[in-house]
Amino acid sequence: MVSTLRGLLSFSGYVINTLFWFPWVILLGLLKLLPIAPLRRGCTVLLDGIAGIWIGINNLNQRLLSRTRVITHALPELNPKQWYLVIANHQSWVDILMLQRVFNGKIPFLKFFLKRELLYVPFLGLCWWALDFPFMRRYSKSFLAKNPHLKGKDREATRKACEKFHYQPVSIMNFVEGTRFTPAKKARQESPFPTLLKPKVGGVAMSLDAMGGKMKRLLDVTIYYPAGIPSFWDYLCGRVPKVELWIEEHCLEPINRLDYQKREDKGTYQSWLNQIWSEKAGKLAALEHQQERQDC
Repeated sequence: MVSTLRGLLSFSGYVINTLFWFPWVILLGLLKLLPIAPLRRGCTVLLDGIAGIWIGINNLNQRLLSRTRVITHALPELNPKQWYLVIANHQSWVDILMLQRVFNGKIPFLKFFLKRELLYVPFLGLCWWALDFPFMRRYSKSFLAKNPHLKGKDREATRKACEKFHYQPVSIMNFVEGTRFTPAKKARQESPFPTLLKPKVGGVAMSLDAMGGKMKRLLDVTIYYPAGIPSFWDYLCGRVPKVELWIEEHCLEPINRLDYQKREDKGTYQSWLNQIWSEKAGKLAALEHQQERQDC
């Protein structure tokens, strides 16, 4: 009963906070439609500032009601005036809250690549549009085989979306597994990693290519839930006692010199990401083993 009440209060806090900022975000988003470059850039700065305050209030909500201990190991020195690419393993909607909680104010506002269908989510869809979140149409190989004229459209869309990020520092977030981890998805993929899906390098490569070398730092985040993967509702109700995050920084200069359209470079790209994922899998396996010993 107590945890349910806590969850309802926490959810109400998120809703009230979002509705309060919604009119301001939409107003500035509409102003950005005017073809005046200084006005557009000024609105972008204001929008990112509002988004930072919105997340800060959400983080306060979490600390007061969810009461989850968030332990960040070896946080590197970060710069809010630097461009970053951020990748992480993906298990729950809570992952996004954790990333926003850890990085808010330390790096530029996180922008996620979203499915185009999410544009129609009430309130949030319009906020994501105003905040320049890139909306993408994802085509399967079978669909492209039937519609070859659409081949390369996703690359063009990524480049166009990232053009807005050249003038002001931004952090582009990419869940390289493409979807949340489940044992069933792992089995279908025949993933070699015990608690991870196979990483997909295409989104990373297209983002770096579209940014034209401006993005020089990669933040690789490993998210671990000692008590098991939670739902969003579990988190709101305070049923997630602890979350641990490891953040490793990598230089992207050697990767920026590659051309993903070349077959030999595509293999180098995938090997680079596979190595990062292999190290992440080893870390998660060691943590699971340690947790099992503690439970015993």
